[in-house]
Parts: sequence; C-alpha cells; structure tokens
Amino acid sequence: MPITETHAPELLTVGETAELSGTATSAIRFYERQGLIESQRTSGNQRRYQPWVPCVVRVARVAQRVGLSVQEIARVLEDVPDEPTPEDWQRLTDYLVADAERRIAELHAVLADLKSETKRCDLPSR
Repeated sequence: MPITETHAPELLTVGETAELSGTATSAIRFYERQGLIESQRTSGNQRRYQPWVPCVVRVARVAQRVGLSVQEIARVLEDVPDEPTPEDWQRLTDYLVADAERRIAELHAVLADLKSETKRCDLPSR
C-alpha cells in the first residue's frame, strides 16, 4: 500500500500576503522585522507565509489605528496560536474591542478634564 503524503496549506508570497491584507509589501516586511509575523524561506531565499498571516496583518493595522503600539500588538498576538481557529480570532477581537472601549473612556475623561480646566482659565472681560 503506497504512503500518501498530506498536503500542507499553500504558502503565500509577500505580494499575495500584501494583497490579501490590503497593505504594501513593505508593511509585510516591517511587521516581520517587528516579530508580528513569521515567514519561511524557499530554497531561492524567498519569503513564504502561512495562509492566516494576512488576517494577522489586518488585525495589527486596525489595532494600530486604535492606539496600540507595535510592541503591544506583538504581546497580544503571542496568545494567538499557529493555525488559529475562529474561536482564537474571536477571543482576540473581544480583547481588542474591550481595549479600544477602555481607551475611548479614558479619552472622554481627558476631554472632560480639558473642558473643566479651560473654563477655569476664562478671564473676565475688560
């Protein structure tokens, strides 16, 4: 009986990863240098990415827009396993939404403080 080899999912090129994540190839390389994503190298030294990497990049981009630094995003992504499941993505989403809501609440408090302080600076008219 012949032994059949299981086929791994198709790996993505830098260009495919960039296209699927809606970003530039330079951003893919940046996120890799920062440790947010990893690549495998071909015999010709070309980068190849797992099929879920574009999702990681999309999440990282949104997380940056809500104010997380690349280092904070890296820490959050440490909890996402290789080959993430829909449940893993949901946990990540729940965390990021809660963090964004916390940041919004902090900004509202800062705005209230700012309004209060500037009212105290009003000088009487001459």
